[in-house]
Amino acid sequence: MKLSLSKTLNIAIVSVYLIFLAGSVVRMTGSGMGCPDWPKCFGHYIPPTSEEQLTWKPNTPFKKGYIIIHNDALFVANSSLKTGSEFNPENWTAYKKHEYAQFNVYHTYTEYVNRLASVLAGFVFLILLWKVTFNPLKRRGVAPLVYVAFLGMLFEAWLGKVVVDSFLTPYIITLHMIGGLLIIGLLLRAKFLLNATPSFSNKYSKTFHRLLIISLLMMIGQILLGTQVRQYVDEQVKLFGFEQKEFRLLNPSFKFYFHRSFTIAVVLVNAFLYWVNQKYNLGFKGVKYVIILLVFEALSGILMYYVHFPFGTQAVHLLTGAMLFGLLLYMLFTSFRLKRFSS
Repeated sequence: MKLSLSKTLNIAIVSVYLIFLAGSVVRMTGSGMGCPDWPKCFGHYIPPTSEEQLTWKPNTPFKKGYIIIHNDALFVANSSLKTGSEFNPENWTAYKKHEYAQFNVYHTYTEYVNRLASVLAGFVFLILLWKVTFNPLKRRGVAPLVYVAFLGMLFEAWLGKVVVDSFLTPYIITLHMIGGLLIIGLLLRAKFLLNATPSFSNKYSKTFHRLLIISLLMMIGQILLGTQVRQYVDEQVKLFGFEQKEFRLLNPSFKFYFHRSFTIAVVLVNAFLYWVNQKYNLGFKGVKYVIILLVFEALSGILMYYVHFPFGTQAVHLLTGAMLFGLLLYMLFTSFRLKRFSS
């Protein structure tokens, strides 16, 4: 099946959202250090399935670059070798980028799937690059957006390595997520420009247009506040341990309470947005999906606070936030086009 540029672009957008989903599952399960090195996993292209494969044993072959756990520390094989009767430190180099030296097969393969999602997205972006470079529609400004998005993906890949090497430093994780949102914005703009013909099923409304801008800005603000709350949760996890979920939001800062209360304003603005769209028959079908996503976003937030992070709520909260950003942004692109044609 021959994919058009438009379909390839859609697949690229979906692939980035899949990375968001995979990354949120990694965070939800505490699997961020499931693979302590990058881009391999314990020095393997396909991760080990048991701790026995990572434990130093006499008369055991190890390939160059393989990582073992010995005396609660990581060591990298300097060359392919077969161990003797005793551990020889000359054959190994201590892994010093961090001190995390644990193996959990579930964490390892959760993180591995996350990396596979990134690799898959990388292949999709290569196909997209090829198609946009040799497509006559590139004159519409689509190609530069795709090129910048591809560079953004390369930067995100490097930043993923920094996340692991820094032992999940919270602000780097925040930058990682913001970078993903910027890539989504670039791809959505490219998708919008491909559809050069204005939609006559939509009508322009100054009130709706202004509400869209306010709603998008509020959502961006909520996402940024959410990253601050998540950084606080990360610090609590380091302090009390991953399993002690009841302590994750113990004595939170003002930012959490503002983030929680600001949700009411976000819901009200978007409810008004929905009402204006229905009353004046503006034809923006995406508004009803905004309301649905907001319900999931608010409900997952409530569950995380009052039920101590039940399984899946973190993933739902992060993914719906990213989807709301994309949906509102695309509708705003449409509204700006309608404004231009109506003036």
